[in-house]
Amino acid sequence: MANVKITKSSFASGEISPRLLGRGDLRAYDNGAKKLRNVFVFPTGGLTRRHGLRHVDTARGMGRLISFEFNTEQIYLLAFTENKLDVFRDGVWQVDVDTPWTAAQLASINWTQSADTLLVVHPDVPPKKITRTAHDQWTIADWTFLDEQDDDKKYDRIQQPFHKFADDDVTLQASGTGKGSTVTLTASADVFSQDHEGLRLRLANKEVEIQSHISATEVSALVKEALVNTQPTKDWEEPSFSVLHGWPVSLCFHQDRLIIGGSRDLPNRLWMSKSSDLFNFDLGEGLDDEAIEFAILSDQVNAIRAVFSGRHLQVFTSGAEWMVTGDPLTPENLQLKRQTRTGSPVDRTVPPVDVDGATLFVPRGGPELREFLFADVEQAYQATDLAMLAQHLLGRTVDMGFDAVGRRLHLVQDNGRLATLTLFRTQQVTAWSAQDTDGLFRSVAVVGEQTYALVERAATFRIERFDADLATDAALGGTVAEATSTWSGLDHLEGRTVRVLADGAPQADKVVSGGRIVLDRPATSVQAGLAFAHVVEPLPPSLAAGRSGGQGGRVRLISATFRLQDTAAFRLDVGRGLLDVPFRRFGADAFDAPLAPFTGDKTIRAFGWKDADTDPLWRVESESPLPFTLLSVTTEVAMNG
Repeated sequence: MANVKITKSSFASGEISPRLLGRGDLRAYDNGAKKLRNVFVFPTGGLTRRHGLRHVDTARGMGRLISFEFNTEQIYLLAFTENKLDVFRDGVWQVDVDTPWTAAQLASINWTQSADTLLVVHPDVPPKKITRTAHDQWTIADWTFLDEQDDDKKYDRIQQPFHKFADDDVTLQASGTGKGSTVTLTASADVFSQDHEGLRLRLANKEVEIQSHISATEVSALVKEALVNTQPTKDWEEPSFSVLHGWPVSLCFHQDRLIIGGSRDLPNRLWMSKSSDLFNFDLGEGLDDEAIEFAILSDQVNAIRAVFSGRHLQVFTSGAEWMVTGDPLTPENLQLKRQTRTGSPVDRTVPPVDVDGATLFVPRGGPELREFLFADVEQAYQATDLAMLAQHLLGRTVDMGFDAVGRRLHLVQDNGRLATLTLFRTQQVTAWSAQDTDGLFRSVAVVGEQTYALVERAATFRIERFDADLATDAALGGTVAEATSTWSGLDHLEGRTVRVLADGAPQADKVVSGGRIVLDRPATSVQAGLAFAHVVEPLPPSLAAGRSGGQGGRVRLISATFRLQDTAAFRLDVGRGLLDVPFRRFGADAFDAPLAPFTGDKTIRAFGWKDADTDPLWRVESESPLPFTLLSVTTEVAMNG
């Protein structure tokens, strides 16, 4: 029999998959945990009870949250729901705007921002620009490509992308050529439909505008530029984006160009606007500043799902990841190179995010999170899986947002759970934990330094914000000058049992009635909300690499010393059930006063042998709405193998 002292000074590897309980040889095992629920891991290695969720407002329904940052002072949360956009500033509702997207379509929208305009695309809806105007007014309108005319109006064209969707052999013939005249266009095959009305076509690079549909082979058109002749020609095109052929799938800004990646009927095509002229896609003569267009052709399907401006222009497709190089990008020096073959989801949009120069994206298959990072040695990108050791926390990721202040990436799962990754690349910190609540997380957005979540609770949807000053969910807090027992404003929790913290001390749970609660004792400061429990379980030491024996045998926890910081509630199980660990001797009225946070070491002794299996030797679990921070744990263990 041997006594072994094990010091766990870091949780920087986060929660580890149960499949790795036999891999005590891994460095991540030393710094990992068996379960981390409702805790945030610090980049420095410790962990703390997660922030509570402050109630902001009731949402209209299922939807998506997006951040809009005009400048450091004008920062907004945009809440998209069924055919509606609600704008919030500093947690206060400002205005609502009618939109064309259904709740189902919101899962596949893509967006990018330029100054006071948000461009939003979906393959089945005409692309929109949402603009913030003076005095916090908001408008929504269709995109308009550059309508270019010369002074005498001999030249009149819209500089939008064009493509020939019909077979190459199909010809088009005009009955006349004069500018401003109405002509009949006759096709050699069935190509026209009612939806062609209002669209522009190009015949031998001259534009006409279709006025009316006559048949599948004939339309009437207004000549916008004098046509070359009335001979049948194979040289004709129609708009790349239309109700007939779908709209853009993804977009971003890169090197002063608007980049459009894929459309419904041209899924593998890239369009780049003219430099410094974002809605001008004139290919011209291929000069350096003119627009660029090309298809991604390879040995597999490459439907573009996202384009991202990083070190290079990065293109994420359904089957692979690509980089587009050129400094600057011009029609002559542009190069497209495939980097990795991971692929991105095709049934939803989860925009990639930048973290310290690496692009994090959700792959198409499996519970993974990939880090797309350029390796200088190989002069190529690699796509490492950051969730390899914690895949059990991920499933089908539907949204994510990065909190740069807390170094936390939040990933919303379709089962309503929130997986959180504390990521600090320079210190090799990749720590996963899971957050749950009395409800389901549906979307997340980081707005400035604030993290907002769309939460479904009891068939209603709420907008809530992580708040370090709160320790419960769907919570509100308030302060008055004179102590009172009745507190109102909790209409969103009507009929629910809430956890109460009054003047810094817990009081008995209350049921909200008429939007109010009545305390047992008056208080000047109160917060109330739904309880949640934090859980911390270590990995079993008996499986750690041969240092202290192998698997099997018997093990006894002799003592455990917990280094705590600013902790007011500590509930621990060392084999005898969950018990509160006191920080001082309590008097009869000890619970009536705020608990002074404790910083220091608490040593707990334990008794009894157990099988050296996969169960943890100790467990922390508590619903108490009081602060808890754990920095390290030193355990003394007796082993008999």
